[in-house]
Formats: sequence, structure tokens, C-alpha cells
Amino acid sequence: MEPTAAVSAIAHQIQLSVAPVFLLAGVGAILNVLANRLARVVDRAREIAGALGSLDEGQRSLAITELRFLTRRITAANLAIACCTASALLVCVVVATLFIAAPTQLAAGRLISGLFIAAMAMLIVGLVLFLHEVQLAMRSLRIRFLRSGG
Repeated sequence: MEPTAAVSAIAHQIQLSVAPVFLLAGVGAILNVLANRLARVVDRAREIAGALGSLDEGQRSLAITELRFLTRRITAANLAIACCTASALLVCVVVATLFIAAPTQLAAGRLISGLFIAAMAMLIVGLVLFLHEVQLAMRSLRIRFLRSGG
């Protein structure tokens, strides 16, 4: 292969990988949001768990109910992080496969399609879990409102 053709082929592969790289940036931003939400939920759970001993029976019951919601939120956030991370890893494999397939003349179209579909499926599941976590947060706000005497 002549040098000009090789450079052209590499430039074409870079063009093909631009969209997945932007996707990676978006997934990275989602992971940042999820990690921050998870940290806040864990901090809140620690705060409530630490205060349990000083609460009266009615307040303790509401605090335990809130802790159950927080546990569900932690689980949902962890699963969302795992799915979004898997999505990002699959996108990385797509980009690597694009670069490996071109110079080796490897017929990887089906593999690349399958990996990309899997990446999108994992991202969809991660986003659904994120939505679930947000809904749990809204429900736990109602409990917190009741606990504060509202």
C-alpha cells in the first residue's frame, strides 16, 4: 500500500471513530452525574444510620423506611454505573475494532454492529436505571418531609 493511500485510510478510520468518541464523552458525563448522586445517597444513608439511636420510636420507623429507599437508590445507581461503564467499554472496543479491521482487511462489519448494538443496549438499561433512581429519590423526599413533621 502506498503511503498516501495508508494515510487516507487512517484518516477515514479516524472519521468513522469520531461519533463513537463523542458518545464516550456523553457516557462519561452520565457516569459523573451517577457517581455524584451515589456519593450523596451514601452520605445521607450514613447520616441517618448514625442518628438512629437518638430518635424516638415514630421517627426511628420513618428513618428506617428512608434507609430502605436509600438502599434501593444505592443499588439502582450502582447498577446504572455498571451498565454505563459496560457501554463505554463496548464503544472503546468498537473504535479499536475499526482501527484493527481496516489495515488487516478483516471483515468485521457484523462484529462492529453487534458491539455497537450491545453498547446502546447497555446505555439504555443504564439510563432506565438512572430514571428509576430519580423516581426513588422523589419518593424518599416525601418520607423525609413526613419525618421532619411536615
